[in-house]
Amino acid sequence: MKLSFEKSRAGRSGLDRLDTAPGDEVLAELGDLLRTGELFLPQMSELETVRHYTALSRRNMGVDTDFYPLGSCTMKYNPKVNEVIAAMPGFTGLHPLAPAAAAGGWLKVYSDLERYLADITGMDAFTLHPMAGAHGELTGMMIVKAFCGGTGESRTKVLVPDSAHGTNPASAALCGFEVVNVPSAEDGMIHPHTLAEYVGSDTAALMLTNPNTLGIFEQHIRRVADMVHEAGGLLYYDGANLNAIAGRVKPGDMGFDVVHLNLHKTFATPHGGGGPGSGPVGVKGRLAEFLPVPRVEEKDGALTLSEDFPRSIGRLSGFYGNALVALKACAYILNLGPEGLAEMSALAVLNARYLLGLLTSGGWTLPYGAPCMHEFVLSGEDLPEGVHTMDVAKRLIDAGYHPPTVYFPLIVREAIMIEPTETESPEKLEEFAGVMNRILGEARDDPDVLKTAPSTTPVSRLDEALAARELNLACKRNGRT
Repeated sequence: MKLSFEKSRAGRSGLDRLDTAPGDEVLAELGDLLRTGELFLPQMSELETVRHYTALSRRNMGVDTDFYPLGSCTMKYNPKVNEVIAAMPGFTGLHPLAPAAAAGGWLKVYSDLERYLADITGMDAFTLHPMAGAHGELTGMMIVKAFCGGTGESRTKVLVPDSAHGTNPASAALCGFEVVNVPSAEDGMIHPHTLAEYVGSDTAALMLTNPNTLGIFEQHIRRVADMVHEAGGLLYYDGANLNAIAGRVKPGDMGFDVVHLNLHKTFATPHGGGGPGSGPVGVKGRLAEFLPVPRVEEKDGALTLSEDFPRSIGRLSGFYGNALVALKACAYILNLGPEGLAEMSALAVLNARYLLGLLTSGGWTLPYGAPCMHEFVLSGEDLPEGVHTMDVAKRLIDAGYHPPTVYFPLIVREAIMIEPTETESPEKLEEFAGVMNRILGEARDDPDVLKTAPSTTPVSRLDEALAARELNLACKRNGRT
C-alpha cells in the first residue's frame, strides 16, 4: 500500500484555501513562529484522501474485528453502552479547569468508583490518579517508599518473581530499590521455603501477580503474605490478572497491602496502541495517608478535592486521572453488579481451560501443568528444528488473528501466552484452536510457509528489535525529510 506522499500530485487539493489573511496582531504574536516556507503535506483530492484512510482503517486489528488473544492484556469486548454514557454532554462538556463546586457529578463518579474498587479488592482507600497500569505500579511503589521512609528502617530491597511483568522491577528500580529476583518452583509458583532465602529485615515489599503470569493461582499466598509481614515488609498486588478472580476473591483477603488495577483490562474500556488507560491504586488503612493528592472528600455535605494530606506522595499529573476511562469502568461495574462480576471471572477461567484443552489435545506443549486460571502459557520448544514461536505468531496474522503474547514470561522457552477472555464464544475458541493446530501441522510438513509468513500484509517481517531501538517514522520525498 502506497503512502499518502507517494500518491501526492502537485496542485491537487480537496480543500479551497481561505483567502482571509491573519491580522497584524496575530502576526505580531506569532513572531518567528510563523511559517514562511512551503507546508510539506501530501496533495490529494478529497476522494483520494477518504479512500486512503478508509483503506488504512480496514487494516486495523481490534476486538471489534476479530479474536484478540493477547496474553496478560485482557482484550475483552468493550460494551458500546459505556461509550454512549461517556459521550453524554453532561460529562464531556465540563471544562477540565472547572472548580470542584461545578463538578459535583464527576466527583460523585470518582467517589463511587473508588468505593466500588475498594470493595472488589478488599482495600480501604483508592486513588484514580494514575493514567496507566505502569503509572499505577510506580504510584504503588512510591507509596511503599514513603511508608518505609516513615518507619525509620533501612529497607532497600523489593522482591520480584522471575515470572513477573517487566514493569514490576522497572517500577521498583525507579523508586530507588534494589530488585531481587525470586525463582519460581517447578510448578510455576512461589514456595515459602524458597522465599525464606530472600525475605528479611531489608525487604521493603514483595510484588506479586495472582494468578501469576503463567496463569497459575499462587496457592501459598497466605503463608507468603505472613512471611513478608513478619519481616516488616509490604505485599504488593499487580492487578494485571484480576479478571480471573474479580467478584470471587479479594486481594486484601489474601494479605496484600497495596493494589494497582488496570481499568482498561478488567473493567472493559478500549485500550491498545499506547492508551488510553487507567491504573487506580488501592491501599490498606495504614497507607492511606500516602495516597496522591488531591483526593475526593466530603465536606459540609458536598464532595470536593482536598490536598490537606501532609504525608502524601504528592501530585502525579495535572488532572485527576483519565476521566472518561474511569466513567466507562464505573458504568461497567454498575451494569454487571456483584453477581455479574463473579460470573465474568468464572467464564474467563472456563474459556481459558476449554481452549487449553483443545490445544494440548492437538499436540501443543504446556510446560507448567497446574490448572490454569484466565490465561495459559504454551511452549514452542517442541516445534520442528528451525521453526520458532515467532513463526507461529506471524502465520496467525495470515489467518486473520492478532498473535498472542510471545517470548514472555521469560521462564518459558519459546513462550506463547494466550488469554481468551470471557466474552468469546465456544465456537470462536474452537475456530482459533483449529487454526493453531493446523499451523502446528504446517510446522512439521511445510515449515517454509511459517518462516515466510505473513504473506497477506503490506510488509512482511520487519526488524522489530532495530525498529524499537532506532525509531524512525520520517518520510523522504524529493530528497526532503
